[in-house]
Amino acid sequence: MLANTLKDKHSCFHCGEPCITDVVVNEKHFCCTGCSQVFLLLNENNLCTYYDLDKTPGLTAKGKFVSERFAYLDDVSVIDKLVSFRSDEQVNILFRLPQMHCASCIYLLENLHKINEAVIKSQVHFEKKELFVSYNPSGNSLRKLVELLAFIGYEPAISLEDDAAITKNKFNKGRVIELGVAGFCFSNIMMLSFPEYFSGGDIEPGLKQTFTWVIFALSLPVIFFSARSIFISAWKGLRQGIVNIDAPIALASIITFGRSYYEIISGTGAGYLDSGAGIIFFMLIGRWFQSKTYDALSFDRQYKSYFPLGVTVLKNSKEENIPVTKLKVGDTIVVRNEEMIPADAVLLEGKANIDYSFVTGEHKPVEKKLNDVLFAGGKQMGGRIQLLVQKEPSQSYITQLWNNDIFTSETNSLKHSKESFIHPWSRYFTIVLFSIAAITGIYWSINTPEKTWYAVTAVLIVACPCSLLLSSTFSFGSMQRIFGKNKLYLKNASVIESLAAIKQIVFDKTGTLTQRLAFKPGFVGTPLNAEEEMQVYGATTHSSHILSKAISNSLLVNEKAATSYFKEFSGLGIDAVVNNTDIKIGSSVFLGQSESNENTMATSRVHVQINNQYKGYYEIPGNYRKGLHAMAHQLCHNGYGLHLLSGDNNAEEANMRSIFGKEATILFNQSPEQKLNYIKNCKESSGKVLMIGDGLNDAGALMQANCGIAVSDDAGRFSPACDAIIDGSMIPELPKLLAYAKWGKKIVLAGFILSILYNFVGLSFAVQGKLSPLVAAILMPLSSISIVSLAGLLSGIVARRIGLSTKTDESHVFI
Repeated sequence: MLANTLKDKHSCFHCGEPCITDVVVNEKHFCCTGCSQVFLLLNENNLCTYYDLDKTPGLTAKGKFVSERFAYLDDVSVIDKLVSFRSDEQVNILFRLPQMHCASCIYLLENLHKINEAVIKSQVHFEKKELFVSYNPSGNSLRKLVELLAFIGYEPAISLEDDAAITKNKFNKGRVIELGVAGFCFSNIMMLSFPEYFSGGDIEPGLKQTFTWVIFALSLPVIFFSARSIFISAWKGLRQGIVNIDAPIALASIITFGRSYYEIISGTGAGYLDSGAGIIFFMLIGRWFQSKTYDALSFDRQYKSYFPLGVTVLKNSKEENIPVTKLKVGDTIVVRNEEMIPADAVLLEGKANIDYSFVTGEHKPVEKKLNDVLFAGGKQMGGRIQLLVQKEPSQSYITQLWNNDIFTSETNSLKHSKESFIHPWSRYFTIVLFSIAAITGIYWSINTPEKTWYAVTAVLIVACPCSLLLSSTFSFGSMQRIFGKNKLYLKNASVIESLAAIKQIVFDKTGTLTQRLAFKPGFVGTPLNAEEEMQVYGATTHSSHILSKAISNSLLVNEKAATSYFKEFSGLGIDAVVNNTDIKIGSSVFLGQSESNENTMATSRVHVQINNQYKGYYEIPGNYRKGLHAMAHQLCHNGYGLHLLSGDNNAEEANMRSIFGKEATILFNQSPEQKLNYIKNCKESSGKVLMIGDGLNDAGALMQANCGIAVSDDAGRFSPACDAIIDGSMIPELPKLLAYAKWGKKIVLAGFILSILYNFVGLSFAVQGKLSPLVAAILMPLSSISIVSLAGLLSGIVARRIGLSTKTDESHVFI
């Protein structure tokens, strides 16, 4: 390394600041040793592409190396409060990085693993200025990770306050200040312009000159402070070869303010700074309105009680199902096989074998001991356990995991397009707009030169490319909120378009068409004594399957059964050891029994074997949801192909045929693998497939389908494989929900057409020179407001006409 102090000043290659003490490394100039060290670090790890994506993208590293500032991050209690997941192999944490500002930032932050091998994965959410990091604690520590981020210029904004409270109270003061400055200056500029408006320009020269220069001074904060975000965004887009929606606004502002300053300084005119200030002010109003509407939709999704996850709480030794949002620190909860842990908790009782694949992406169950901390998002793979809640559940965290691309397979991530069908059209809008502005400029410069800037500026302002995107963003956002109010919770807005394209619908039977049973199961066979009933209870109480719950709830067992072994076989049954006795409970196939007598009654049968002796079976009457006949008839009438795939025997084939009709495909004794293969073949031969199942036994089928909906009735049977979750009571309303999804494109198209009409009318006046830039600036936010209002209005009207609820209901958590 060559270091010299030069007399000539240069700009720092890393951060762009003037080099007072000029440090030279590899013929590049740096303002301090810190910036040069960051460069060397990136250079050693082949990350200098960071400097190619944007000029001087880094932040100054002066004074960033006092590592003792982060010593508190070695405290275990602090680490537990900040991280979302912690194990011996992996720690997950979400950082807020307000310094993030360009593509270079994204490139560097998502390549942290090249700088530090202990970093497993890092992913940026640019709009929220957030960085999600997974790292191996054996090769790194939270303190070292934060020191690394601070060293390269991205010191996290760390707060030990409640994360949900921070998000709810998030407030962009900078945007409000920019808007306030623009509004103050614009209003005063307009008042100082009134004398010239009303006098026709005939005012005293001295007074006119004074007003002109005061207006000049008031315009400076508008163009250099309030409009800076517009210019920064446009410039960054151009540097990356992208003409974004800020480019025409920035160009219009440059033309207006540039010509006005020229006229004032040269004394050839008073300029048009009233129009220029109005352009910036009304643009900022429009953006503020869009931002507030977006925040409202995001708040509904993250914090309102639409998420269909319930939890079993122990109160006075009795189990009670409550919404996960009502779970409090200190509550004792019960988690059964394949149920998700809703909040960080301590293991009180039972053998915990936790699958954290939902959190880490690794399908490797981890065995936990008593008093160990179990993290939210893990899934119990074994028997019933009791937990003591340590942190209140975060619905936004669970939703984030559900949508996290890091843990989504490539096949599943391609199921839903991340862009609406409107987006391809809007991409070319800005280019077309610039072409129209150029043609307008050429025309007026030839015919009436003094009108050139007037017409060109109006063209650039009145056409609103963002309104095209608003038509899809807010239409689908409003629809997603209404779906939630009707107990169908969508993974993201793109699922609406997938639902609209469905041609075939595949149903599971148990837990989907049937509901939590109100009838007490009857036992057929050798009567069970009290000890045997306790053993059956000890096996079934660990399972979250609807039939297991029906049996365990029917048994009046007061004593505690000791279950030393438990394993559940998907779609087959349970193998357990209770009070040192071998228990097998499940289908006749699982127990090796004959099925000859099972086709005579419309019931579900659960067979019991104790110490290799067959005892008989529990006969559980079928309790179907109300309205299934009408639902199936309406779906057939609407042109959907219907299919039923059940893991049960064919005892209820006649009943199912009466519900679904002669044309439906009905198959019994289907294993999870057979269901998955059936859906794969159905997709290839019959078009887009919707699968509706219980989310656990049907996880593979839900993922294989074009759209998978998991049915939730009472507990934490949540699977990340699904694209949506529906309360079981809403299954009969499926035709209305699918009809509403099909209306989605029409609602978006209505907004798109309104936007096109607005732009066409505005442009037609602008190119003729009949629309002033100030009026164009006023019309632009009005177009945004009208688009958003239309989206909300149409989505509500259509929902009510179809028969869906549009009212807020605090009981939207499904239990």
